[in-house]
Amino acid sequence: MLYVETRQAISANEAKGMDTTALRANFHGEGLFQDGQIRLLYTHYDRMIVGGAVPAGKDLVLDAVKETGTASILDRREMGIVNIGGDGSVSAGGETYALSKGDVLYLPMGAGAVTFSGQGRFYINSCPAHHAYPARLIKLEDAKKVTLGAAETVNHRTINQFIHPEVMTSCQLVLGYTQFHGGSVWNTMPAHLHDRRMEAYLYFDIPEGQRVFHFMGDPAETRHLVIKNEEAAISPPWSIHCGAGTASYTFIWAMAGDNVDYRDVEMVKMEDLR
Repeated sequence: MLYVETRQAISANEAKGMDTTALRANFHGEGLFQDGQIRLLYTHYDRMIVGGAVPAGKDLVLDAVKETGTASILDRREMGIVNIGGDGSVSAGGETYALSKGDVLYLPMGAGAVTFSGQGRFYINSCPAHHAYPARLIKLEDAKKVTLGAAETVNHRTINQFIHPEVMTSCQLVLGYTQFHGGSVWNTMPAHLHDRRMEAYLYFDIPEGQRVFHFMGDPAETRHLVIKNEEAAISPPWSIHCGAGTASYTFIWAMAGDNVDYRDVEMVKMEDLR
Protein backbone atom coordinates (compact mmCIF):
# COMPACT_ATOMS: atom_id res chain seq x y z
CA MET A 1 0.00 0.00 0.00
CA LEU A 2 1.44 3.36 -1.10
CA TYR A 3 0.65 6.73 0.48
CA VAL A 4 2.14 10.01 -0.79
CA GLU A 5 1.86 13.48 0.73
CA THR A 6 3.12 16.62 -1.02
CA ARG A 7 4.90 19.35 0.94
CA GLN A 8 5.00 22.75 -0.76
CA ALA A 9 8.01 25.03 -0.39
CA ILE A 10 7.78 27.58 2.43
CA SER A 11 9.80 30.79 2.62
CA ALA A 12 11.66 32.04 5.68
CA ASN A 13 9.22 34.94 6.00
CA GLU A 14 6.24 32.58 6.02
CA ALA A 15 7.83 30.36 8.65
CA LYS A 16 8.30 33.31 11.02
CA GLY A 17 4.54 33.58 11.46
CA MET A 18 3.80 29.88 11.97
CA ASP A 19 2.59 28.32 15.22
CA THR A 20 3.57 24.81 16.33
CA THR A 21 0.79 23.11 14.34
CA ALA A 22 1.76 24.87 11.10
CA LEU A 23 5.47 24.21 11.59
CA ARG A 24 4.83 20.51 12.10
CA ALA A 25 2.47 20.33 9.12
CA ASN A 26 5.16 21.74 6.83
CA PHE A 27 8.51 20.55 8.22
CA HIS A 28 7.84 17.47 10.36
CA GLY A 29 7.48 13.90 9.08
CA GLU A 30 5.68 11.44 11.32
CA GLY A 31 4.10 8.04 10.81
CA LEU A 32 6.46 7.12 7.97
CA PHE A 33 7.03 3.55 9.17
CA GLN A 34 3.83 1.49 9.16
CA ASP A 35 3.67 -2.29 8.71
CA GLY A 36 2.77 -3.30 5.18
CA GLN A 37 2.98 0.26 3.83
CA ILE A 38 5.21 2.63 1.86
CA ARG A 39 4.73 6.23 2.98
CA LEU A 40 6.40 9.08 1.10
CA LEU A 41 6.69 12.84 1.48
CA TYR A 42 7.18 14.52 -1.89
CA THR A 43 8.79 17.88 -1.12
CA HIS A 44 9.18 20.93 -3.34
CA TYR A 45 12.68 21.51 -1.91
CA ASP A 46 14.90 20.25 -4.74
CA ARG A 47 12.11 17.69 -5.38
CA MET A 48 13.46 15.47 -2.60
CA ILE A 49 11.30 12.51 -1.56
CA VAL A 50 11.64 11.11 1.96
CA GLY A 51 9.75 8.13 3.29
CA GLY A 52 9.61 4.71 4.83
CA ALA A 53 8.83 1.15 3.72
CA VAL A 54 8.03 -1.63 6.20
CA PRO A 55 7.38 -4.96 4.44
CA ALA A 56 6.79 -6.78 7.76
CA GLY A 57 7.77 -10.14 6.28
CA LYS A 58 6.02 -9.69 2.94
CA ASP A 59 6.97 -7.94 -0.31
CA LEU A 60 6.27 -4.25 -0.91
CA VAL A 61 6.77 -2.87 -4.43
CA LEU A 62 7.51 0.80 -5.11
CA ASP A 63 6.97 1.60 -8.76
CA ALA A 64 4.61 4.25 -10.12
CA VAL A 65 4.38 7.43 -8.05
CA LYS A 66 1.97 9.91 -9.62
CA GLU A 67 3.79 12.94 -8.22
CA THR A 68 6.97 12.16 -10.20
CA GLY A 69 5.14 12.17 -13.54
CA THR A 70 6.92 9.03 -14.79
CA ALA A 71 5.87 5.43 -15.29
CA SER A 72 8.26 4.29 -12.53
CA ILE A 73 9.78 6.31 -9.68
CA LEU A 74 13.38 5.83 -10.82
CA ASP A 75 12.85 6.71 -14.49
CA ARG A 76 14.39 10.14 -13.83
CA ARG A 77 15.55 9.73 -10.22
CA GLU A 78 18.18 8.14 -8.00
CA MET A 79 17.52 6.71 -4.54
CA GLY A 80 19.28 6.06 -1.24
CA ILE A 81 17.87 3.44 1.14
CA VAL A 82 18.95 2.91 4.76
CA ASN A 83 17.82 -0.09 6.78
CA ILE A 84 17.07 1.00 10.35
CA GLY A 85 15.42 -2.30 11.38
CA GLY A 86 15.94 -6.05 11.15
CA ASP A 87 17.45 -8.01 8.29
CA GLY A 88 15.76 -7.51 4.94
CA SER A 89 16.40 -7.21 1.25
CA VAL A 90 15.82 -4.78 -1.60
CA SER A 91 15.46 -5.86 -5.23
CA ALA A 92 15.85 -3.53 -8.23
CA GLY A 93 17.40 -3.62 -11.68
CA GLY A 94 17.50 -7.42 -11.72
CA GLU A 95 19.58 -7.63 -8.52
CA THR A 96 18.72 -8.40 -4.91
CA TYR A 97 20.65 -6.80 -2.05
CA ALA A 98 20.65 -8.08 1.55
CA LEU A 99 20.58 -5.19 4.05
CA SER A 100 21.25 -5.50 7.76
CA LYS A 101 20.65 -2.62 10.14
CA GLY A 102 22.82 0.35 9.22
CA ASP A 103 23.48 -0.73 5.62
CA VAL A 104 22.93 1.81 2.83
CA LEU A 105 21.91 1.00 -0.74
CA TYR A 106 22.25 3.38 -3.69
CA LEU A 107 19.98 2.79 -6.69
CA PRO A 108 20.53 4.69 -9.94
CA MET A 109 18.22 6.26 -12.46
CA GLY A 110 16.54 3.58 -14.57
CA ALA A 111 16.72 0.80 -11.97
CA GLY A 112 12.97 0.19 -12.32
CA ALA A 113 10.57 -0.95 -9.62
CA VAL A 114 11.96 -1.39 -6.10
CA THR A 115 10.86 -4.36 -3.97
CA PHE A 116 11.31 -4.31 -0.18
CA SER A 117 11.28 -7.65 1.67
CA GLY A 118 11.95 -9.20 5.07
CA GLN A 119 12.00 -7.57 8.49
CA GLY A 120 13.77 -4.36 7.51
CA ARG A 121 12.53 -0.87 8.20
CA PHE A 122 13.70 1.00 5.14
CA TYR A 123 14.22 4.77 5.07
CA ILE A 124 14.01 6.19 1.54
CA ASN A 125 15.51 9.35 0.01
CA SER A 126 15.13 10.11 -3.70
CA CYS A 127 15.90 13.10 -5.90
CA PRO A 128 16.07 13.88 -9.63
CA ALA A 129 19.02 12.44 -11.58
CA HIS A 130 20.63 12.99 -14.98
CA HIS A 131 22.85 9.91 -15.32
CA ALA A 132 22.77 6.23 -14.35
CA TYR A 133 25.69 5.51 -12.03
CA PRO A 134 26.26 1.94 -10.75
CA ALA A 135 24.10 0.64 -7.92
CA ARG A 136 26.05 0.03 -4.73
CA LEU A 137 25.50 -1.56 -1.32
CA ILE A 138 27.62 0.22 1.29
CA LYS A 139 28.40 -1.25 4.71
CA LEU A 140 29.35 0.87 7.73
CA GLU A 141 32.97 -0.27 7.47
CA ASP A 142 33.11 1.11 3.91
CA ALA A 143 31.81 4.57 4.85
CA LYS A 144 34.10 7.60 5.14
CA LYS A 145 34.27 8.59 8.81
CA VAL A 146 34.76 12.12 10.14
CA THR A 147 34.89 12.72 13.89
CA LEU A 148 33.97 16.20 15.14
CA GLY A 149 33.16 18.03 18.37
CA ALA A 150 34.21 17.27 21.93
CA ALA A 151 32.78 15.86 25.15
CA GLU A 152 33.17 19.29 26.74
CA THR A 153 30.70 20.80 24.26
CA VAL A 154 28.43 17.72 24.34
CA ASN A 155 28.76 17.23 20.56
CA HIS A 156 31.45 14.55 20.17
CA ARG A 157 30.23 12.59 17.15
CA THR A 158 31.28 10.53 14.16
CA ILE A 159 29.81 11.39 10.78
CA ASN A 160 29.53 8.33 8.53
CA GLN A 161 29.45 9.33 4.86
CA PHE A 162 27.94 6.72 2.50
CA ILE A 163 26.53 8.28 -0.68
CA HIS A 164 29.24 10.90 -0.82
CA PRO A 165 31.89 12.04 -3.35
CA GLU A 166 34.68 10.52 -1.24
CA VAL A 167 32.98 7.10 -1.27
CA MET A 168 31.06 6.85 -4.55
CA THR A 169 29.56 8.91 -7.38
CA SER A 170 25.93 10.02 -7.52
CA CYS A 171 24.15 12.75 -9.46
CA GLN A 172 23.12 15.01 -6.56
CA LEU A 173 22.08 12.81 -3.63
CA VAL A 174 24.41 12.95 -0.61
CA LEU A 175 23.57 10.74 2.39
CA GLY A 176 25.00 9.40 5.61
CA TYR A 177 24.31 9.14 9.31
CA THR A 178 25.82 10.49 12.50
CA GLN A 179 26.52 8.54 15.69
CA PHE A 180 27.33 10.08 19.08
CA HIS A 181 30.02 9.30 21.61
CA GLY A 182 29.14 8.75 25.26
CA GLY A 183 27.22 11.64 26.83
CA SER A 184 27.02 13.81 23.70
CA VAL A 185 23.58 14.84 22.43
CA TRP A 186 24.05 17.93 20.20
CA ASN A 187 24.10 17.39 16.45
CA THR A 188 25.40 19.82 13.81
CA MET A 189 26.39 22.40 16.39
CA PRO A 190 27.75 24.99 15.69
CA ALA A 191 24.92 25.40 13.19
CA HIS A 192 25.34 26.20 9.52
CA LEU A 193 23.43 27.02 6.33
CA HIS A 194 23.81 25.83 2.72
CA ASP A 195 21.63 27.79 0.35
CA ARG A 196 22.60 25.59 -2.61
CA ARG A 197 20.90 22.46 -1.29
CA MET A 198 18.14 21.27 1.03
CA GLU A 199 18.52 18.65 3.73
CA ALA A 200 16.34 16.13 5.52
CA TYR A 201 16.98 14.38 8.82
CA LEU A 202 15.58 11.11 10.14
CA TYR A 203 16.03 10.56 13.87
CA PHE A 204 16.05 6.94 15.06
CA ASP A 205 17.22 4.73 17.92
CA ILE A 206 15.64 7.24 20.30
CA PRO A 207 14.63 5.35 23.46
CA GLU A 208 10.96 5.09 24.39
CA GLY A 209 9.75 8.22 26.18
CA GLN A 210 12.72 10.33 25.02
CA ARG A 211 12.73 13.14 22.45
CA VAL A 212 14.99 15.20 20.19
CA PHE A 213 14.52 18.96 19.94
CA HIS A 214 15.26 19.82 16.31
CA PHE A 215 16.09 23.47 15.71
CA MET A 216 15.25 25.14 12.42
CA GLY A 217 14.56 28.56 10.89
CA ASP A 218 16.47 31.69 10.06
CA PRO A 219 19.44 32.03 12.48
CA ALA A 220 17.91 35.19 13.93
CA GLU A 221 14.38 33.65 14.07
CA THR A 222 14.85 30.07 15.22
CA ARG A 223 12.00 27.63 15.74
CA HIS A 224 11.95 24.05 16.95
CA LEU A 225 10.22 20.70 16.41
CA VAL A 226 9.89 18.07 19.12
CA ILE A 227 10.64 14.72 17.49
CA LYS A 228 10.25 11.14 18.65
CA ASN A 229 11.75 7.93 17.33
CA GLU A 230 11.69 7.33 13.55
CA GLU A 231 10.43 10.80 12.68
CA ALA A 232 11.86 13.20 10.09
CA ALA A 233 12.60 16.91 9.80
CA ILE A 234 12.63 18.67 6.44
CA SER A 235 15.13 21.51 6.25
CA PRO A 236 14.78 24.18 3.52
CA PRO A 237 17.98 25.72 2.12
CA TRP A 238 17.43 28.91 4.14
CA SER A 239 17.14 27.10 7.47
CA ILE A 240 19.58 26.00 10.12
CA HIS A 241 19.32 22.32 11.08
CA CYS A 242 20.63 21.11 14.40
CA GLY A 243 19.25 19.41 17.47
CA ALA A 244 19.73 18.03 20.95
CA GLY A 245 18.27 14.88 22.49
CA THR A 246 17.18 13.92 25.98
CA ALA A 247 19.02 10.62 25.38
CA SER A 248 21.39 9.16 22.80
CA TYR A 249 20.16 8.70 19.23
CA THR A 250 21.30 8.41 15.62
CA PHE A 251 20.23 10.58 12.73
CA ILE A 252 20.36 10.15 8.97
CA TRP A 253 21.08 13.23 6.89
CA ALA A 254 20.37 13.45 3.18
CA MET A 255 20.84 16.39 0.82
CA ALA A 256 19.95 17.32 -2.74
CA GLY A 257 20.67 20.43 -4.77
CA ASP A 258 23.32 22.20 -6.80
CA ASN A 259 26.43 21.20 -4.87
CA VAL A 260 27.55 17.81 -3.47
CA ASP A 261 30.54 19.33 -1.60
CA TYR A 262 29.76 18.44 2.02
CA ARG A 263 32.06 21.21 3.31
CA ASP A 264 30.38 23.95 1.27
CA VAL A 265 28.53 25.55 4.20
CA GLU A 266 28.05 28.96 5.75
CA MET A 267 28.82 28.69 9.47
CA VAL A 268 26.56 30.51 11.92
CA LYS A 269 28.22 32.14 14.92
CA MET A 270 26.75 31.31 18.30
CA GLU A 271 26.20 35.00 19.01
CA ASP A 272 24.07 35.30 15.86
CA LEU A 273 21.51 32.68 16.96
CA ARG A 274 18.25 34.05 18.32
